Formats: sequence, structure tokens, C-alpha cells
Amino acid sequence: MRADTEAALARVVRVFGAARPHRAYLFANRRANRMKVLVHDGIGIWLAARRLHQGKFIWPKDAAPTLSLNHPQFDALMLGLPWQRVGEAGVICVL
Repeated sequence: MRADTEAALARVVRVFGAARPHRAYLFANRRANRMKVLVHDGIGIWLAARRLHQGKFIWPKDAAPTLSLNHPQFDALMLGLPWQRVGEAGVICVL
């Protein structure tokens, strides 16, 4: 979680080959209480960080090192909502 913009971008390029425009790349620490988001907005790159004072970000237990989220899931994650339960129409449903 000490990575700056250039180090995070280098990691994205190493894993995905390139940072694609209009995409966000999330990085989380092992304790799941901090997250960084690297965004390529089509013009440049920016890096944002979020730290939870209580609780954790919830990730699937069997998740691969890379995980894809759709736009509604990403929005829910940023708001602290249960992003795993967001359906196709952006509606949170009970599993």
C-alpha cells in the first residue's frame, strides 16, 4: 500500500499489459481495511486511497488474484455497500 502512482501503474502494466482508458484498478491490503484505486480517465492517470476506520472490505474467499467488477458493483464498493449482491440492474438483492 506504499505504492505511488507510477508503481501502481507499473503493476497494472505488468499484470494486464496496459492501463486501458476508462477503467479502474483496485489494490487492497491483506487486512482488507485499505484500498487504492488507479483510474485511467482517457486523459491521464490518477490514484485515490480509502481507509476504513472500522470493519473490512469484503472479498470472495475463493477469489483469484484479479477480479472483475461491473460498474454498479464498483459504485457499491466505493460507497461501502454489499457489492457482491448487486444485480444486473444495479439493484441490491438478497442471496
